[in-house]
Amino acid sequence: MWLKCISCGKEYPPEAKIYTCPSCNSLLDVVLDYAEVSNNVSWSLFKARAFKVWRYREFLPIEKDECIVSLGEGGTPLYRCDKLAKWVGIKDLYVKYEGANPTGSFKDRGMTVGVSKALEFKAKIVACASTGNTSASLSAYAAKAGLKCLVLLPAGKVALGKLAQALMHGAEVVAIKGNFDDALKLVIKLSMERDVYLLNSVNPWRLEGQKTLAYEVVDQLGFVPEYVAVPMGNCGNISAIYKGFKELSITGLADATPKMIGVQAEGAAPVVEMLEKGLNTLRPIEKPETLATAIRIGNPINWPKAINAIRESKGIAIKVSDAEIIEAQKAIARLEGLGVEPASAASVAGLKKLVEHDKIPRDAQVVAVCTGHLLKDPEEVVEVSEKFKEIEASMDELEKIVSAKL
Repeated sequence: MWLKCISCGKEYPPEAKIYTCPSCNSLLDVVLDYAEVSNNVSWSLFKARAFKVWRYREFLPIEKDECIVSLGEGGTPLYRCDKLAKWVGIKDLYVKYEGANPTGSFKDRGMTVGVSKALEFKAKIVACASTGNTSASLSAYAAKAGLKCLVLLPAGKVALGKLAQALMHGAEVVAIKGNFDDALKLVIKLSMERDVYLLNSVNPWRLEGQKTLAYEVVDQLGFVPEYVAVPMGNCGNISAIYKGFKELSITGLADATPKMIGVQAEGAAPVVEMLEKGLNTLRPIEKPETLATAIRIGNPINWPKAINAIRESKGIAIKVSDAEIIEAQKAIARLEGLGVEPASAASVAGLKKLVEHDKIPRDAQVVAVCTGHLLKDPEEVVEVSEKFKEIEASMDELEKIVSAKL
């Protein structure tokens, strides 16, 4: 395996402790020797192992097994959602429920590989900027690995469910007077000046864990879906998932790749606007705003990888309003019993909008990735749900409610 710049093509050895290309400062990708991997993988081999991220060990770039840090991540449910499919307007809809990961979000897939790589590099301190889920995940895996953890958060912009996790796992949490993009600039600079290992998604090793969602989807379905819808914040996940599908195809474990659907919130949709306007570069949004805190990012660092994934797969990018996100969040919960945070619901909201505008066929097979658990953002749930009633401890009062409402 080696690192390769996605822009200039320059290659670097795996022991190079770098996050971006030293020559042109572009993003890096991890490249495996796929001819060798092909000779060592099969579905029968994978199915003999536990259904978790490390089931697909041959695709994961950790050289020393003793450095692997795991909390049993991955192996998340893939639900066939017929009632939700009818609400969206399509024939076959599956929800990949990433809220079932150990810390309640898809970030655990990346952190098991990222923190394992930190141990291979003999790091003592790991750090990240976060809108919440990254901090929750990194703090847990750092605790498991015995590493010190520093987290930078935008003050007043992180849901309590996520902040509570970072605090409980013992991270050094610092809130800055700025947004996520400001926090990321600071932590990148810190990692370059101090012996601190950065674990935001600019780190190419971390994204290697996130690609395992693609392997699991094919493992569970037995085929490659036509479309996969993913919420986009810092934009690493959609490119990682698409890479996973491509690797299955390259190594002969699948015969197709899906079209990728990237969904952003209207108040934080620079990638969608770039594609809609036919621009060659991203125009950052200085003050991104959306109730979907996990994707409230105006200058996503992985936008080139996301653009490549959408274009190469002949996919689609779409933005949805906060109202559409809330509507989808309620539909997912009330039709299928699945509680997801607002950013997760964006994937389903985007699908519904695309169907309504005849952008995808109604007989399509679609997997919607729901990235985080409902309890990640309890304040939002209380805010958007119907208010509960408080009554005297009286049967008469209770009968009035039952008669009127049930």
